[in-house]
This record gives sequence, C-alpha cells and structure tokens, in this order.
Amino acid sequence: MAQEIEISRSDHVAHGAYTAAVPGTDREAELTWTARGNARIAEHTFVPPEARGLGVAGKLVDALVADAREQGFTIVPQCSYVEAAFRRHPEWADVRAQIES
Repeated sequence: MAQEIEISRSDHVAHGAYTAAVPGTDREAELTWTARGNARIAEHTFVPPEARGLGVAGKLVDALVADAREQGFTIVPQCSYVEAAFRRHPEWADVRAQIES
C-alpha cells in the first residue's frame, strides 16, 4: 500500500475498537473487541470492499498485538481474520489468551 495507514484507538474499558480511515471511501476499517478479565476478545474485523487486499486489516491486528505487549493484556482471536493472523504469526503466542471457549 503506497499510503501510510493511521490507526486510531477507542477504549471504553469493557469494549473498544481500532479504526483506520481508508482512502477512496467514507467508511472506516475497524477491528472491534470486548474485555474479558485481562483479555480482549477480538470480535470482528471489517475493511471496506474498495480497500481489501491492501493490508489494512493486518495493520489493525498489528496495532492490537503491539498494545497487548505494551499494556499487558492478552487476546482471544474470536474473529476469523484475527485467528488466521495468529496462525500466520506463531511469534504472537505470548499474547494469545488461554481461555476456554
């Protein structure tokens, strides 16, 4: 992707989101989460159709993982995209929550 994507974070204690403005559309890409103890359950990832395949969703997950390491929470990859990203990145095992489903 030629243009740098800026990630915004909203944290409302029990839930939040990572969002990114996407050039060429009025809709934002987002990754939503809810809190469960010291874990954040990554529930849903959305990227507008015009921006799919450009790495935007990956940047949202990267921001979530970076924050988990910095802030000390773990991640439950409930969303299928986030789950697939965790499978591609075994080095993220340190921030994957060990919670029974």
